[in-house]
Amino acid sequence: MHQGKAIIFSAPSGAGKTTIVQHLIEKFPQLGFSISACTRDKRGRTEVDGVDYYFLTVEDFKNKIDNNEFVEWEEVYEGNFYGTLKEEIERIWSQGKHVIFDVDVKGGIKLKEYFGDKALAIFVKVPSIEILEQRLTKRNSESSSSLSQRLYKAKFEMTFEDRFDETLVNEDLQKSLVKAEELVSNFLN
Repeated sequence: MHQGKAIIFSAPSGAGKTTIVQHLIEKFPQLGFSISACTRDKRGRTEVDGVDYYFLTVEDFKNKIDNNEFVEWEEVYEGNFYGTLKEEIERIWSQGKHVIFDVDVKGGIKLKEYFGDKALAIFVKVPSIEILEQRLTKRNSESSSSLSQRLYKAKFEMTFEDRFDETLVNEDLQKSLVKAEELVSNFLN
């Protein structure tokens, strides 16, 4: 089996990692996006199984944990599991591509430990917690208690920055996209 490389993007919620990852997938045809497995319900009509996530029942998910089918997984909230399936990485590598991940900070650290030197782990952060608060408030999808939870979690996640290979401070999106392209390009070559 072709062993590709792994590129991991992690960040506190609202730092802009998903936008950066989507840009890189368009820019580098040799990257394949790792679709996570989860046990939550689909959101509305927009989410598609096998495109946005692999939607599993809690029972299926736990069976896969028992069978050691995950590279990493976690119970984010009670009964709400997320993880990366080994077969998903094999799927991407078998296409001759490198795998790119858009995961939370915990997941990113676990993936880096798993892949070691085969992986480039990039921590995306906002210049300050104040800016993060502004961005999350603009999204307007947050109640004030959920907002303070996210900010609390973000402060905690910021403490893990040194576990990553590179830090990308996402202040100006265009500059961040160029910087991300350089990091990925250097790593793949």
